[in-house]
Amino acid sequence: MVFQKYRAIFDYFDSLLVGLTATPKDELDRNTYSLFDLEDGVPTDAYGLDEAVRDGFLVPPRAVSVPLKFQREGIRYDALSDEDKDQWDALEWDDDGNVPDRVEAEAVNKWLFNKDTVDKVLEHLMTRGLTVAGGDRLGKTILFAKNQHHAEFIAERFNANYPHHKGEFARVITFKTEYAQSLIDSFSAKDKAPHIAISVDMLDTGVDIPEVVNLVFFKLVRSKTKFWQMLGRGTRLCPDLFEPGKHKQHFCVFDYCQNLEYFSQTIPATEGALGEPLGKRLFNARLALIGELDQRRDGRDGHAVAEPDMAFGDPRTNAQVRYALAERLQQETAAMNLDNFIVRPQRRIVEKYAKPEAWAVLSPEALSDLSNQVAGLPSELDPENEEAKRFDLLVLNLQLAMLRSEPGFARLREQVKELAGLLEEKSAIPLVRQQMALIQDVQSNVWWQDATVPMLEGMRRRLRDLIKLIEKQKRKPIYTDFEDEIGGETTVELPGFGNSTDYAKFRIKAQAFLRSHQDHIAIHKLRMNKALTAADLAELQRMLTESDVGGAEDIQRAAEESHGLGLFVRSLIGLDRQAAKEALAGFLTGKSLGANQIEFVNLIVDHLTEHGVMDAAMLYESPFTDLTPRGPDGMFTSAEIDQLITTIDRIRANAIAA
Repeated sequence: MVFQKYRAIFDYFDSLLVGLTATPKDELDRNTYSLFDLEDGVPTDAYGLDEAVRDGFLVPPRAVSVPLKFQREGIRYDALSDEDKDQWDALEWDDDGNVPDRVEAEAVNKWLFNKDTVDKVLEHLMTRGLTVAGGDRLGKTILFAKNQHHAEFIAERFNANYPHHKGEFARVITFKTEYAQSLIDSFSAKDKAPHIAISVDMLDTGVDIPEVVNLVFFKLVRSKTKFWQMLGRGTRLCPDLFEPGKHKQHFCVFDYCQNLEYFSQTIPATEGALGEPLGKRLFNARLALIGELDQRRDGRDGHAVAEPDMAFGDPRTNAQVRYALAERLQQETAAMNLDNFIVRPQRRIVEKYAKPEAWAVLSPEALSDLSNQVAGLPSELDPENEEAKRFDLLVLNLQLAMLRSEPGFARLREQVKELAGLLEEKSAIPLVRQQMALIQDVQSNVWWQDATVPMLEGMRRRLRDLIKLIEKQKRKPIYTDFEDEIGGETTVELPGFGNSTDYAKFRIKAQAFLRSHQDHIAIHKLRMNKALTAADLAELQRMLTESDVGGAEDIQRAAEESHGLGLFVRSLIGLDRQAAKEALAGFLTGKSLGANQIEFVNLIVDHLTEHGVMDAAMLYESPFTDLTPRGPDGMFTSAEIDQLITTIDRIRANAIAA
């Protein structure tokens, strides 16, 4: 929370002396260590899970992974029994009568809910979970579900299988639950129902119930911080839980979605950037567009914010777009309450830019100051419809992509065309009918051939308040009863409970050291995708050895596990984004790619920018399969796939000394 609403309190009082956290972070935008002027990954003091367990303050987990076929492989029509095939054929998959030949694993429990899958999980939990009351009752259990529909379906199946417990033993507790706190209070009582809490995000953290002895992961988790917070729900001590003198010694973790396998590895997990509020993103996008438009002006006349000579509705020039943007941001800044304790520390800059004349000329430094100090501050302008604001942001990003000639323009354009198509279906609404000519034009390729920033701005103004009329597109839930397969338990040892974390600390320290020396010739070569020499490799070895970030064993282990020291270093510092784009330029040359194909290539660029290298097999995993279930096979020809894999392998080879 120090990186969100409470950060302003610490900044205002300048009071940081001692900080205690259960989840230290070293991400760029929310670095706990830099907040206290500490070296990344090296706290002043730390008290690990293994120490807390050893000292008797926490209990350890007994974790087992239980494979579910549908959850891991999806559902293939060809692999079903004849009876299940008949059921498949009878389902109404969509309104157009389409019948798929398979359902991917990602869809299971997202919009397809299978009785047998849930029944098998509940049976396993009820027979293998830790029990209390002399073994007659399942102990307090938190079941982490994927979404609201999934949670409700689990509760429904529990009631069907255990009708004598119906409506009491297992309850859904989510943010949509009425009197949720009352249910949590009942769940916290040792002998009071409910005994199974089916949760979607609500009980992941911040809940302290010592009686919890079973955790059920029935959803995929990929945030390391979130996973360990969820695991922490079971670590609390509870004396006399099973009988007088028989205390809680451990808790059980049942994982049906391969989370344990993922987090038992030494993986440098990525938590992702902290999501910025929509209002702050809009402020920054408008600032960025002003900056781009200013770069294209023939000199600065100092009258950009003055009322244009010609009154206008829809803007006709870039100058008129710039005027409207600056006016909007000036009004937002002027509506900031200087007595608000969050605004008050930035009073000087807010007062300056509350005046229209301050927006006439904005230097790069001014744009940076506004972005860092003003964007995101609370304003007292009348609130606007969220869907309209999201459309504003979409068009702003589209205008920026147009001015910067970014490949993402095509993807954003298709999103606007899709929204226009959905609006056209609302032609019975008079407000929509008034804009029907524009709505139809926006869906045509001809309109986009000569599109300009002012045209996009005019389109945004005329359509933004209609977007809320579009019903959110949701895939209707489908309920099935195909026979699933459940495998045997596999015990998984989790790091942090008795295992050394020295190597993990070495990786964190090495990453911080290498990123601070990116100008070094060998590191620069790796960042820019230049071929590494044996001399460069020796220099990297020397740098790491002399830096004291780790011992010789750590460096040797890093080189062995990464199949080369160069690959290890590249994995920590990533690839320069422009270098990644240039590496893939040869693949793109001469091809006329569609929006999804370009987005697929951009995902590769994103991965290389963050991780430096990638295995070609990852092209057949998420997020690539989120675009198309078959990965590159559903996007490109065999020859193009071979070319793409060759390009990826060449990038990898440049990090291996010749």
